[in-house]
Amino acid sequence: MAEAERTAAGSALTALVLDLFRLNNRMLTSGDKLVASLGLTSARWHVLGTIAASERPQPVAWLARDMGANRQNVQRIVNDLEKEGLVAFAANPHHRRAQLVVLTEKGRDTQKAAMRLQAPWASGLAEGLEVVEIETTHRVIKTLLHKLEGSEEVGEEA
Repeated sequence: MAEAERTAAGSALTALVLDLFRLNNRMLTSGDKLVASLGLTSARWHVLGTIAASERPQPVAWLARDMGANRQNVQRIVNDLEKEGLVAFAANPHHRRAQLVVLTEKGRDTQKAAMRLQAPWASGLAEGLEVVEIETTHRVIKTLLHKLEGSEEVGEEA
């Protein structure tokens, strides 16, 4: 059976994706170290950040969708955050079983502390890169994300 041939763009994209996997792993490890003193991991920080960035409280399924993550994994993390007093559950007037997730005062303080650590870290990583290069890379990633999300089946809704 003959191997399918890639276009030049397909080969370049494959190389990019392999490096993105490595970058993702390094970012998660670095993020874990950055926020460890706050009792967070990159995954917990990601969930807290998604909750903080939401315009209004959302159920876990919606948070997972916004994160591009598995609902069950996000639920597990939210449950852990709730046990630590960083988030609380509130009644959802639109769905009896899908409670809304809200940051507690402790959760807001922890998220703000994480972002104070993140600012110099991100600035240090960006040293030597041109803003236009970062913006171009961001556009490429967003375009690929949009294409992939458009090809997926409708996710779980609450």
